[in-house]
Amino acid sequence: MTVPDGPPDLRDVFPTAVDPMALSLNENPFPPLPAVRAALTDCLGVANRYPEFLPERMRALIAARIGVGDDQVVIGTGATGVILQVLHALTAPGDTMVMTAPTFDGYPILAQMARLRPVTVPLDVHGRHDLDAMAAAARTARVVVLCRPHNPTGTIETAEDIERFLARVGPDTAVLLDEAYVEFLTPSERIDTRALVLRFPNVVVIRTFSKAYGLAGLRIGYGFCAPALARRCWTMQLPFGVGLTGLVAADACYRAEGELRQRILTIAGERRRLRARLSALGVYSTDSRANFVYLPGAAGRREAWPAVFDAAGVRVRAYADGGVRITVGTEQSTRAVLSAVAATMV
Repeated sequence: MTVPDGPPDLRDVFPTAVDPMALSLNENPFPPLPAVRAALTDCLGVANRYPEFLPERMRALIAARIGVGDDQVVIGTGATGVILQVLHALTAPGDTMVMTAPTFDGYPILAQMARLRPVTVPLDVHGRHDLDAMAAAARTARVVVLCRPHNPTGTIETAEDIERFLARVGPDTAVLLDEAYVEFLTPSERIDTRALVLRFPNVVVIRTFSKAYGLAGLRIGYGFCAPALARRCWTMQLPFGVGLTGLVAADACYRAEGELRQRILTIAGERRRLRARLSALGVYSTDSRANFVYLPGAAGRREAWPAVFDAAGVRVRAYADGGVRITVGTEQSTRAVLSAVAATMV
């Protein structure tokens, strides 16, 4: 076996790391903030040591930041890790899990891993949850999933609509309120989830450092809920499951909140520009409030959206309806997307 000379080139290990055409995973187009990179570099000197057996310090850090008790927080390897912990803690094989169609790709996979029976409910014509249909399906379900903003459409329901839905779901049905993209919402668009989980003790709020914070490669996710429910979920906490780099990076992100906010505003501005330019080309996109836009499939189109972007070398996430989800990237990314769309208008 031939051993390569020297360390691998980053572009070989992660060929999409600096590729403006890689727009399929809703990654933040910017690298970690300078202060975060510096903190990560500093912690490499103790990489020979194990992290905490259970992530108590990370739990306390996040709890203090979001204003809940330590005993309300669960930590995982990304949002998917938290979701799987919750499913293992609260369900038994054969239970039903209600989700939308389409939804975040991870949910059908995680349902299968937990041996749950998935029940899908189509979105409404605006790309939002059909809350009436979901409430009806949830009557016999153990878990129901709401994404706000929704993935892949980026849409949101009002706080009042969410609360009415929760009031219709039985207390023995766990509700996963997936807020992976919550940082992209304006203050007026957010829900007071701290109060919500105390009013509805069957709700688990899911969040991540992968999107707005730009730490997808470090796999840091968390959830919070009422203390009694969190205790059950904490029993599934993986020993040594959260690396030291995660704790250091999360702390550094919180300390650099001002710079982070500017990046979020930049991405939101690019999203608005992309949607406006698409609209000017006569292309409809859902009212996304996240770091992506969604172009639904449409009958009668000369070319399906996935084929349009494949031909242009732009990697997007395709869906069964012929629609595509496009991550908001740099200005270069936006130009590539618009160029691909404009070529179909000729």
